[in-house]
Order: sequence, then structure tokens, then C-alpha cells
Amino acid sequence: MFEYGPMPPLMFGGMIVFLLMGFPVAFSLAAVGLLFGALGVYFEHFSPALLNALPLRFYGVISNDLLLAIPFFTFMGAILERCGLAEDLLEGSGQLFGPTPGGLAYAVILVGAVLGAITGTVAASVIAMGVVSLPVMMRYGYDMRLATGVIAASGTITQVIPPSLVLIILADQLGRSVGDMYAGAIGPSLLQILLFLGFIFVMSKLQPHKMPPLPPEARTKSGRELWWQVAKGMVPSLALIFLVLGTMFMGLATPTEAGAMGSVGAILLAALHRRLSWTLTRQAMATTMRLTAMVVFILIGSTVFSLVFQGMDGGHWIQYLLSHIPGGVVGFLLFVNIFIFFVAFFLDFFEIAFIIVPLLAPAAHALGIDLVWFGVLLCVNMQTAFMHPPFGFALFYLRGIAPANVKSSDIYLGAIPWLGLQLILVAILIVWPQSVTYFLKEERVIDPSTIQLNVPMPGSVTPTPGGVAPPSFGAPPAPSFGSPPPPSFGAPAAPSFGTQPANPASAPAAPSFGSPAPPSFGSPAPQQ
Repeated sequence: MFEYGPMPPLMFGGMIVFLLMGFPVAFSLAAVGLLFGALGVYFEHFSPALLNALPLRFYGVISNDLLLAIPFFTFMGAILERCGLAEDLLEGSGQLFGPTPGGLAYAVILVGAVLGAITGTVAASVIAMGVVSLPVMMRYGYDMRLATGVIAASGTITQVIPPSLVLIILADQLGRSVGDMYAGAIGPSLLQILLFLGFIFVMSKLQPHKMPPLPPEARTKSGRELWWQVAKGMVPSLALIFLVLGTMFMGLATPTEAGAMGSVGAILLAALHRRLSWTLTRQAMATTMRLTAMVVFILIGSTVFSLVFQGMDGGHWIQYLLSHIPGGVVGFLLFVNIFIFFVAFFLDFFEIAFIIVPLLAPAAHALGIDLVWFGVLLCVNMQTAFMHPPFGFALFYLRGIAPANVKSSDIYLGAIPWLGLQLILVAILIVWPQSVTYFLKEERVIDPSTIQLNVPMPGSVTPTPGGVAPPSFGAPPAPSFGSPPPPSFGAPAAPSFGTQPANPASAPAAPSFGSPAPPSFGSPAPQQ
């Protein structure tokens, strides 16, 4: 426990105490970091020279191009939340699935997935789906716990499905590319949608009275008119998804550039729905400003905390504790996921990503765990923070827009089955890691021992693979710069190919400079 001194565990415990006291997270982290930094300097456990790195770390936070994608995706989600896209999608999908039991629940899950893929924020999905679908479900006799649970769960799909804001932050904290994190999240996103749809299917067979089909008088559209309404709401959404995600997966745009294009696409969609106005744009910009400021301040506070914590060997202390958990990699994964599950009762996903993940990443890397898979697994686990009764943010959002006659107990109890489905997904990812790694591009590993550097010297002739010198095409030979010709070592003279040999009698003899004649090795002297 105290292999690296008492300061790291005391600092970690102090952070938990400050957070439980209810102080703002950003200021709590900075205060704990500065307090224990001063104590570490006083007890000679921390070098004060490390504090000189704080300005550079602050500048690194502000100038991080990757984090610039957060305000773009937030602005895109805020625009689409208010532009009427959810209404069009849900109305058409509800009419399409209406004749079957649980048809509205199917529509909520599918529309929530599409809306999550183009907004990237849980708040936008939950609020939009709650405002549109909850009154309809109440009107046609849906069970209140089932209705509130499916709406909250449809919003949490946004947490895992790209372009999730959490995946961007996890990629930055784990040192991996956003494209890899998005590609790794494709499989879990599809599995989560299938789990939710499967749960609705089973419930519709076991308890169809809790999710009755739409009555005939509510199904006002059919045939070509219905399909046109569905296509009119779906095609622009799919086009925006391709604009944002397709350009990233094909390497045509960075996450920041894709977010900027998505913001422009959201404005165009709002204009197509005739909802674009200065009021809508101003509200979206205000939402973006608040969220971006919150993220930046949490990052600055976590930077102060992590600098002091690492300077007092806190990272080595955490890695030592986690690497000595019984069970090796399996024991580490079980402990981490249980720890994240309970921490999510009290901390937001931003706080977990900025505080907890940097402490876990070195231990995971030391155990040989793929960090992309590890990040996606943590993302799936952190989405339970939105469904935890009574602290889940998705439940707060739903409580804020639900009518007064909807009981809070129904909202909290309705979230429990969906919370269990999310934990089942965590278990599936641990048992079947290929659900994440299948969509990742295989990295080419080059053996350094096979690398050959063949750099020709000036004037040298580089032979071809067959050993034959390439033709000169009439080019003059390289200059010798006065250097003597290479020795022949008894090799015969090169053929003349029709050139006239020089007269040896008229050629002057080479000066001997007093050197003796070469040895004859028993051969007869040449005849004069």
C-alpha cells in the first residue's frame, strides 16, 4: 500500500473526499493538486521544479486540435435537437412499426440510434425522444416504466455509437486515434441495438398488454405515402452520417474537420426543415459554450492533479496495485469494470475520463491489453452512469421534460432492466474482444533487421538486381578528381572492341621512385 510513500494514497483519498463534499470537480482537482504539491515540497517528496511545467501543460490543453472536435459535435447536436428531425423520424417509424406490439418501442430504439449517430450527445437524444415519443406512448396505453426506460436507454446509445464525445476524449487520454476508437465502437453499437430490440421483442411476447399496437385510427398513412415520409426523414440523416463518419473512416478528414462539416450539415438540415432561425442558432451556441467551458476547466484541473500525482510516484503506485491483482488480466478487467460501475454513481463520464482513465491506462498497457479495446470497453461501462438510479443524467433529463403525472419512481425502476442489458454488453466485450478488434485495420509490423539502406557513393555505379551494371546511355564517366586507378590484381585488360591499342614502345615508362622490381615467383623473365 505504501511502497511509494504515504503521499499518493493520501492524495487519492483527498480527491475522493473533496468530490463527495460536493465541490465543483474542476476546482476540487486543482485545489487537491496544489495542496498536496505544497505538502510534497515541504516533506521533500515532490520537486518544485515540476510545477514549471504547468503553463506548458495549460497551453497544450488549449491548443489541442483534437479537442476542437468537441464544440463542433456539440453544436451539431444542439442544432439537430431543435430542428424537428426527431419528430419526422419518429412519426414515420412509428407508423411503420405501429401495427405490431411494441412498435413504438422499436421505433424509439432505431430512431435513437440514428439520432445518436448524428448528434453525439446523450442530452440531445433523450430530450428530443422524450418530448416527441413519451406523450404518444402515454396516449396509447404503454406501461409507464417501460416507456420511460426505453426512452432513456435510446439516448444512452449515443454514448457508444460514433461520433460520441466520450470516444474523442478517451482517444486523447489513451493516446490512440479517434478513427480507431470509432471503428472499434461499431461492433458494440450494433450489439447494443440488437440487445435492446431483442428485449422489446421478448417483452412484447410475454407481456403484450404493456406495449399495445397502434389502433387503426392512429395509422393514418400507408403504402407509398408512408415510405416516402420515412425516406424523407431517413435519407438526409444517413447523408449527414456519411459526411461525418465516412470521411473519417476513409481518411479524407480529421475528427475536427468532420465535426466542422457536420455542423454545416446540421445547419442545412435545419434549413430544409424550415426551423433555422437566429433564436435556434443562439441557443445552440450557448449550449456549446457551456459544455466546452466545462470540459476545458475539468481538463485544466485534472492537469494540475495529474502533474502532482505523477510527480509523487502516484502513477507507479496505481500501476503496482493494479498489476498485483489476483487473476492477471482477467482479475484486472473485473476490478476495473466493477470500480468504474460504482464510481459512475457519483462522477460524470467526463470526470471519469479525465481522472480515472489516465491512472488505469499505464497498467493496462503493461499487461499487454489493447488500448483501443480497453477504451471501448470503458466507454460501454461508463454509459451506465446515465442510467444509474437515482443519479443517472439521462433520468434527470427525462424527469425534466416528462409531465407532472409521471412518477419519478417509475422513471428510476424502469431504467433497471436496461442497466442490466448494458452490463451484459460489458460481459460480451470481455468474453468476445473480436467484436471490437474486427473493425480495426491491422497494423503492419516491420522487422528492423530486414531494413537495408543502400546509398550509392558519388560516382559509383549501382548494380541492378541481376548483378549487371545499368547502361550509361552515352553519359560521361564520373570524374576521378586525380585519384589513381584501382589495382587490377592480375585481371586481364578490358577488351578494346575495335579501338587501336597504344604503342608500348612509344609510351614512356612509369617512374620507379627507387622501388625494387616486383618478384617473379619463379616465372621466366620476359624475352627482350
